[in-house]
Amino acid sequence: MSTTEKKLPFSSDYMEGAHPNIIQRLAETNLVSSAGYGTDEFSEAARERIRLACRCPDAEIHFLVGGTQANATVIDALLRIYQGVIAPDTGHISLHEAGAIEAGGHKVLTLPHTMGKLSAGQIEAMLKEYQEDVNHEHMVMPGMVYLSQPTEYGTLYSHKELGEISRVCRENGLPLYMDGARLAYALACPENDVSLADIADLCDVFTIGGTKCGALFGEAVVIPQKGRIPGFFTIVKQHGALLAKGRLLGIQFDELFRDHLYEHIGESAIAFAGQIRAAWKQCGYRLYYETPTNQVFCLIKNSEMQRLAERVEFGFWEKYDEDSTVIRLATSWATREENVRELIQGFSDLHEG
Repeated sequence: MSTTEKKLPFSSDYMEGAHPNIIQRLAETNLVSSAGYGTDEFSEAARERIRLACRCPDAEIHFLVGGTQANATVIDALLRIYQGVIAPDTGHISLHEAGAIEAGGHKVLTLPHTMGKLSAGQIEAMLKEYQEDVNHEHMVMPGMVYLSQPTEYGTLYSHKELGEISRVCRENGLPLYMDGARLAYALACPENDVSLADIADLCDVFTIGGTKCGALFGEAVVIPQKGRIPGFFTIVKQHGALLAKGRLLGIQFDELFRDHLYEHIGESAIAFAGQIRAAWKQCGYRLYYETPTNQVFCLIKNSEMQRLAERVEFGFWEKYDEDSTVIRLATSWATREENVRELIQGFSDLHEG
């Protein structure tokens, strides 16, 4: 590869700009004067589309700029000052948000994951252990549950699994919060059996990711029960997460939820990820995890990883042993077929070399 050639872009799913429909609409409305802070007509239209898609006519919907802002704001709003949030030890809030939750005064109470997921039994056991500990008043009280769909490992909660977790949360008075930063890729996955309406029914709050799912930036925070978090607009403002030109978020989500685009935008990413997995195995290599969504986890020798890095941008996931590493290849709504073909050819060259 010459120094002027660009590497194949498979490091993450937010490296491109935005879906053409969004760019066109932003250009068309560029000089329109509208109210600020998400009180504009575009944002309200987007809210109505999301309510319809979620079959939740009374839902409160707020648009925030990024995922970390959304997670930190929602978690702080749901917890009392003496409470913490239960999460898998691989959860984004635990590993990849630079301690944003702890910086806000709340501890992340981690549990061991199984392919990125928590189980209802784990949550129930943690709550029981807390209550039975004679020193529990000196400890951080579990106050809510955080999970993501898809998980950090690209796996999916089934409707049954999510329903069991929701039951445990409601029986114990704990809010259930779902981080949907990559939700479009879950909805587009043939193995998924959890709809937007199911999420609205089973979760107390959830986010619909835009940044990784076709928007320039932005996450929609959905609160299915109106009034569930009093003063949430003001809490958003307190966290520096309220965008003055809120219509820039509203326009994007209005387009994402026009004609069911959001529910289908991830389909090509899922198909391409499947092709990449099949090609990796066909070349005699191992997948570290068998996952159904847009993230592909590959086990590779360090020497071969260095050669692949000359042609491909990928994400480091974790060290496997002294000789091998787990890398992540991510497809997105904008991944091009020719790049996938070239990547697969690169696998063959790597194998033959």
